[in-house]
Amino acid sequence: MPELPEVQTTVNGLNARITGLTIRDVWTDYNSSFHKGKDSIKDPAYFSHFKSAVEGARIVRVDRIAKNILVRIEKDGHRSVILIHMKMTGHIMFGRYEFDSAAVRDPWKPAADASAALHDPFNRFIHLVFSFEKSDKQLILSDMRKFAKVTLITEAEIAESTHLADIGPDPLTKEFTYDVFKTRIMRRPTGRIKNVLMDQSVIAGVGNIYSDEALWRAGIHPEEQPKNIPEPLMKKLYPALIAVLKSGIDFGGDSMSDYRNIDGERGEFQEHHKVYRKKGLPCAKPGCTGTIIRKVVGGRSAHFCDTHQKLLIKKSVQKNTRSH
Repeated sequence: MPELPEVQTTVNGLNARITGLTIRDVWTDYNSSFHKGKDSIKDPAYFSHFKSAVEGARIVRVDRIAKNILVRIEKDGHRSVILIHMKMTGHIMFGRYEFDSAAVRDPWKPAADASAALHDPFNRFIHLVFSFEKSDKQLILSDMRKFAKVTLITEAEIAESTHLADIGPDPLTKEFTYDVFKTRIMRRPTGRIKNVLMDQSVIAGVGNIYSDEALWRAGIHPEEQPKNIPEPLMKKLYPALIAVLKSGIDFGGDSMSDYRNIDGERGEFQEHHKVYRKKGLPCAKPGCTGTIIRKVVGGRSAHFCDTHQKLLIKKSVQKNTRSH
């Protein structure tokens, strides 16, 4: 699933490419009985409403709340927000596409002269297409597993929308101080720190990759309970988390799986992993003789060093046992 850096990379690209454009048409082949009656474009009835509301609208700007992309639009003096959550396998691209009415599957194809990146097989699962006035390019959503969410809300509804409820603070804002970080983490004092970091109601935008990388940098075991993490280590984790998220953005996101940017290109953060999916390799920490291991923690895979990321509570238990 795209995490904060991948979503921010997408938002940056969208602002550079589609701000000021006017939506001429929108197409989808999403159609799910599970979403019938819901405010999702996967319900054909809702999509009709969505289509009517966004066609003719001008794109004002694109923002992000956690992993949600907010495309702010204006039509007839009224402002609305197209909310997109890419979920597990979704990514958004901008380029020239052509519709093949004879195709049984995947009727939207990149134009013959489109960049090689848009022709990447990971980019072929197109289920939503926006066309624009005075532009020969389209904005598309490739969504292999069809888990992505797209809906429409008013600007006034942002603060109260159920789609944006129970989201923790954004770790890349100036308001996210160390005190805020620690207070949020300690909301789940007996949880496992790996899972606490990934809890979107605690901190927004962190997932599997960046939690592993941050914990490795800080030297904290993914199963450690927050209440057992000493202050010096907690103070290492705070900047470590921010640093890996910023690094993810600097390298254009992580394409270890199927994420692609709006040009259909792979990000490069996967080339800079220190621990994620490095099972069996020597630890990259200078002076450490450990090996990276993988363990399932709370249903999610965790990668960590068996030497400099020791579980502190076990050390304490062993020490107490010897003393008796």
